[in-house]
Amino acid sequence: MSAYPYPPLGNDPSSNHEGTTPGSFANAPDVGGPLSFSSPDTPGMPPVSAKTAWDFMPAGWSRSEETGFAIAPEGFVAITQLEHARLGIITPQMERVAAREEHLSAAEVRDEVAAGRMVIPANLVHLEHQLDPMAIGRASKTKVNANMGASPLSSGTDAEVEKLQWAEKWGGDTVMDLSTGGDIDACREAIIGASTVPIGTVPIYSMILGKRIEDLDAQAILEGIEHQAKQGVDYMTVHAGVLQEHLPYVEKRLIGIVSRGGSLLAKWMIAHGKQNPMYTLWGEICDVLRRYDVTFSIGDGLRPGGLADATDAAQLAELETLGELTEAAWQHGVQVMVEGPGHVPFDQIEYNMKLQRRLCHGAPFYVLGPLVTDIFPGYDHITSCIGATAAAYHGASMLCYVTPKEHLGLPKKDDVKQGCVAYKIAAHAADVALGIPGARDRDDELTKARAALNWEKHFELSFDPDLARAFHDEDLDVDTDFCAMCGHDWCAVRISKEIVQFVSGKDESYAWQSPKISEALTSEQQAILEQRGVLSPDEIHRLAGKTKRQVGAEDGEKADCHSDYVEREGAERIQEA
Repeated sequence: MSAYPYPPLGNDPSSNHEGTTPGSFANAPDVGGPLSFSSPDTPGMPPVSAKTAWDFMPAGWSRSEETGFAIAPEGFVAITQLEHARLGIITPQMERVAAREEHLSAAEVRDEVAAGRMVIPANLVHLEHQLDPMAIGRASKTKVNANMGASPLSSGTDAEVEKLQWAEKWGGDTVMDLSTGGDIDACREAIIGASTVPIGTVPIYSMILGKRIEDLDAQAILEGIEHQAKQGVDYMTVHAGVLQEHLPYVEKRLIGIVSRGGSLLAKWMIAHGKQNPMYTLWGEICDVLRRYDVTFSIGDGLRPGGLADATDAAQLAELETLGELTEAAWQHGVQVMVEGPGHVPFDQIEYNMKLQRRLCHGAPFYVLGPLVTDIFPGYDHITSCIGATAAAYHGASMLCYVTPKEHLGLPKKDDVKQGCVAYKIAAHAADVALGIPGARDRDDELTKARAALNWEKHFELSFDPDLARAFHDEDLDVDTDFCAMCGHDWCAVRISKEIVQFVSGKDESYAWQSPKISEALTSEQQAILEQRGVLSPDEIHRLAGKTKRQVGAEDGEKADCHSDYVEREGAERIQEA
């Protein structure tokens, strides 16, 4: 053993404790407490808040010393998931969440919702369609949101519904419709009717359609929010934290205010010389959202739009206000999550996550990225998923994806896929690091398939089997016990499998009997390779049967090229071919 001992260990993310790794270096699980699944604090980080949603109940409510649950005034009827949880009631939505989060019981889900550390975005109207309830919180797995929506210059309802379904296919846990053009109302209604995941919106976009922001008033705000709640929107971004007194902090920023909602409301405040109407109407907005059980996603209108503006006075002043708004929403019985930055240097991410945990009392944090560098337009799904992994490890509960089109244009179908996949990587990596039970199980199964050189199982367990198979078959479409990376003689996995002293690759459940030639590439796999810009269409079609011809196998026959069954010379001939 090393002279350097391991740090304190958290939970092993493998259900069966497979392999030789010691387990997670995160904190030990604390479901039911403020740390749930959490990273150890770097010295100097803000401590956790001692308060939860239990400290911000409506007037007239009390808490039973006997049961620990709330006692509501006589005649009160619970509507929201938060209200049911406070009263000790396990709803069907909580049961469904527990079924999807296998490491949590329904009672644990209820208790996390009651504490305000978890939300279940499930509008009562959307539940009448095909919504499959899910949870966002530190005790649950890290979630991914996909943004979409028609713009004044591009796309339409049919295209956005197609992108919704594409986002669901590639792992989007929620979808935000950010449409600013076309028939916004019809587009939103179509998306809600077609979705199985929660739908979020930013209502101010619709409120000012065809009018100036200066004309926005209280009636338009409340009517606009209620209209979208009636349609079935599950969570809404409301930029109520941008205040008049914060605007001077923005003056010297390199890029000012990059939030659409934040910039619109800043302009309104300057034009009228009055406080943000979303802030002054907060109580009335809470009442509307409560009637339909719409979850707040309290917007960060002053998030930084470049590394030079990160963690500045404007951003932190707004975050303090978001904590105040969180407390007020809980007093109205409304579920809350809080939005966060943005563009943040890697070294500042942990501080941002843990300051929110302190100021907002553990309410789920929903972050965009953050992007850790500004100079890679076209690759910002990568620059941001690096930051997203750190954010999820240090405290974020949901990650808003960034696509390759970020800063450049409206995402198309493939951009949606690239953004979703990048963020599923970030979320999954964080879940494994945090030691969420079972988070590493599929990784372990794929490792065993890889050790056995069982290509079919390898592809089956991968997140994107078509891509993995296409990349493999581009060079070698026979499932041998080596690949085109190292070839036969240099394959360390094959050599380890042959060493009798090693367990590697000897799991009987992953053994396979003989090599096989892959099926011809599907149209989807051909498209994948064509999009790489490496091969021509003629070369793609040639790949489908290249090895079969080169080894002289007749139709319906298998080529004996696996080195467990043929002499070395035969395997080397296949490799050369």
